[in-house]
Amino acid sequence: MTDSPTAATARPVVLASNRGPLSFSTGPDGGLVARRGAGGLVSGLAPLMVGTDGIWVAAAMSDGDRAAAAAGPAAAEGLHTRLLAIDPDDFRMAYDVVGNATLWFIHHGLYELSRRPRFDHRFTQAWDAYRRVNTAFADVIAEVAPEAAAVLVQDYHLGLLGPMLAQRRPDVRAVHFSHTPFAPPDWFRVLPDAVASELLEGLAGHHACGFHTQRWADDFSACCIEVLGRRPTTFVAPLAPDPEDLAAVATGEPCARALASLDEQVGQRAFIVRVDRIELSKNLVRGFHAFDDLLERHAQWRGRVVFGAFVYPSREGLAEYLAYRQEVEAVIEQVNRRWGTADWTPILAFIGDDHPLSVAALRRFDVLLVNPVRDGLNLVAKEGALVNQRDGLVLLSPEAGAWAELEGAVRRVHPYDISATADALADALATPAAARATEAAELRRRARLRTPRDWLADQLAAANA
Repeated sequence: MTDSPTAATARPVVLASNRGPLSFSTGPDGGLVARRGAGGLVSGLAPLMVGTDGIWVAAAMSDGDRAAAAAGPAAAEGLHTRLLAIDPDDFRMAYDVVGNATLWFIHHGLYELSRRPRFDHRFTQAWDAYRRVNTAFADVIAEVAPEAAAVLVQDYHLGLLGPMLAQRRPDVRAVHFSHTPFAPPDWFRVLPDAVASELLEGLAGHHACGFHTQRWADDFSACCIEVLGRRPTTFVAPLAPDPEDLAAVATGEPCARALASLDEQVGQRAFIVRVDRIELSKNLVRGFHAFDDLLERHAQWRGRVVFGAFVYPSREGLAEYLAYRQEVEAVIEQVNRRWGTADWTPILAFIGDDHPLSVAALRRFDVLLVNPVRDGLNLVAKEGALVNQRDGLVLLSPEAGAWAELEGAVRRVHPYDISATADALADALATPAAARATEAAELRRRARLRTPRDWLADQLAAANA
């Protein structure tokens, strides 16, 4: 990168996130070996931090990470990192109980409220652990942050840092960015009063709070007005794919091999694709039921279309996620058993995190189904537009944050309406080539309007405002 964040803003940059850009393991000689970490946040931000003086503060995840944390600040692959060796029990309680099983469920509307949640003594202990994890981050950031730094805090794991940093280092400007939706007041009231107040005070204690779309910013503001009696400073900054990174994967040999294999398996049939985590909010099961409905009511597509599911497990330490994976696998088996023939498997399921294979699928789709019940953004809808080579059409739920940018260039699918989704799939499959080309061209144009650099610049501008 030619322009560092520091040069662009006259402020040094510290980035704080639960998961860091590097993971460490022990090499054959006993030394630590660093490799680039996984996840959308890392892939979006790491290229922008490489070669700069910015410091990335994150939690140690593995034994190798903890060894790196004990060794102090590390520089590898052009990145400066500082890992925190947080108490494993505290990390598990903060990450699993508060982050994944509570805040994620609240913001995505996933609770079946007649049964859950139950805020008992165990949750009180978990919230204490969440506070301790945030305190540990605040202590380290206060130690390493240069004078007047912009501290860019990422996501719901670190919601309490603002006031903590203001107390320790009043010279820094902390900006919080939420990668999830934000719960509207009716959902947010599910949290215990004291927890809701502390969390909102923590978020509002940042210099500004950013979101992928105005809808989530408005929901956050409404919660703050109701609970705190004031409206904090917010900004909207949708994240975008990195075209160069995507092109590098798409033109690489692993992706070429994966594409050749897909060509062989799909043949001349139409290809519906989804690329997702096996995650309750992603709505996989209804998507497969919609495909089943397509085959039942639009018989002309039997034997002529394949649904490729490129999905990977997520958070299987939580019972709800393990059960959801089992439901996903069961409905795939059910559809294949009902409609499959000796030479046609209706749903091809690829379960595992294989990025070159997923990109190959995005290159080849005729229809991309993105139907979350609620999603902070959803980069796949934009990534598919950038790499697809068949004028593929995208079916998008308006509950994805990306809808605000892509409406008019994608086709709307109601996340709960299985029959309407089946009809939308049928309409997309039958769209003439000229109309497909026009629609796909507009979607590509929209997907190219922003880059990850714009997203980072928006956060730095918020720190300077």
